[in-house]
Amino acid sequence: MEFLCYHRDRSDSLTLRDELLGAHWSYMDRYATEMIARGPTFSDDGELPTGSVHIVELPDPAAARAFAFDEPNYQAGVYRDVLLRRWRNTLGRTMWDFPGGRSGGDRYLVLGLGAGQAVDLTPPGDPDELIAYGPLLSDDGATWLGTAALVRAPAPDAARAILTRDRYAEIEVHNWRFGGRPS
Repeated sequence: MEFLCYHRDRSDSLTLRDELLGAHWSYMDRYATEMIARGPTFSDDGELPTGSVHIVELPDPAAARAFAFDEPNYQAGVYRDVLLRRWRNTLGRTMWDFPGGRSGGDRYLVLGLGAGQAVDLTPPGDPDELIAYGPLLSDDGATWLGTAALVRAPAPDAARAILTRDRYAEIEVHNWRFGGRPS
């Protein structure tokens, strides 16, 4: 089963986040083979971290909860909240398989929070601009709760436009970068 985990930072946690960077990476290294995508989100100006996204394959919802809540930054209080949902990898690849590579162009996390009947189940537009794409689902996988994507786009409005605007209760767009240990 695939899960999307988005830890959102507390506004005053940057120093603590920096102190725990090694512990965070070590923790995530334990999930290297299960990782589909990972990376930090940033403020609108791209300067301050605002959260951390991980899309990971795990055996069940209990393992996903353990992954999310045993994470060192969560345990230390860096994060103010956690969005944890089942997710389906409609592209069938990891971020490391993205044809656009690790750098070049602006990248975004797009979260469409569901409101009713499922929409956007098929990846839109140019799949070469999509880093990850798929529906957010209930723990049993039966109920559509929204859509999550990592996308390369020229601006936040272009990233938002990959989802059908009037079919979601809310669409969030966050600056995002490829994560992991520096090469």
